[in-house]
Amino acid sequence: MTITLNGQKREFPQTLAMSDLLESLGLAGKPVVVEHNQVALLPKEIPVAQVNEGDVIEIVQITAGG
Repeated sequence: MTITLNGQKREFPQTLAMSDLLESLGLAGKPVVVEHNQVALLPKEIPVAQVNEGDVIEIVQITAGG
């Protein structure tokens, strides 16, 4: 399965849950904003969202600073 992740083509062996994608990227449990095919996901939608062939995913990690 090929998706576009943060502007770059990435290959994954199969369709997966968005939460599994975040885990594979080391972002599980971290504060992130996820845009799935140009739609921002609410935090409660991330565990049930599915990533499919051709999807465009943007992930931004939220950090605090001063």
